[in-house]
Amino acid sequence: MRPLALAALLMMPAALRAQRTSAAPEDSGRAVTSTFVAFDQHYATMILAALESIPASRYGFRPTPQQQSVGYIAQHLEHANQELCARIGGASAARTARDSLADSVKALWPKDTLVTRYRASLYFCRDAIDRMTDARLSQSTMENGQPTLQARWMLFFVTDLAEHYAQLASYMRVMGLVPPSALPRSAR
Repeated sequence: MRPLALAALLMMPAALRAQRTSAAPEDSGRAVTSTFVAFDQHYATMILAALESIPASRYGFRPTPQQQSVGYIAQHLEHANQELCARIGGASAARTARDSLADSVKALWPKDTLVTRYRASLYFCRDAIDRMTDARLSQSTMENGQPTLQARWMLFFVTDLAEHYAQLASYMRVMGLVPPSALPRSAR
């Protein structure tokens, strides 16, 4: 590579940073948090699209007897979102008697119920994450007697969404369906 081209490439990140205005949300103490938010919104949206596009009759589908069903994944995501985002935002989600039912029972709920509850968990998470700042990400809380950074819960949340989207996308391909991320952008 030519020295001038190399110098231009090395200076590009600094030039781009200089172009950002101080009014941008990333500059309000949420640059790192905004990165987590971008990933969580991507995967949360893809999961919602997947859950909505899988026919209700296929919510009992599991590729092998040992794997989770689509319905089980949906109810797990709702519960995991509430637990992780309670740690992120410092407030618990409202619970009802139905929430204490066994996961295997909740996995059999109708598709509409599972999708509605998953969507509600995303609203709960959005409220929790809206209160997060980069400064709070580096704060510690005690978890099982050990100091734990708040960033850990954000990372767990995003990772859980990504892992379960991959799981649902694989299930969809086995069922002969096209996962949302494989659709043309205009169809998403």
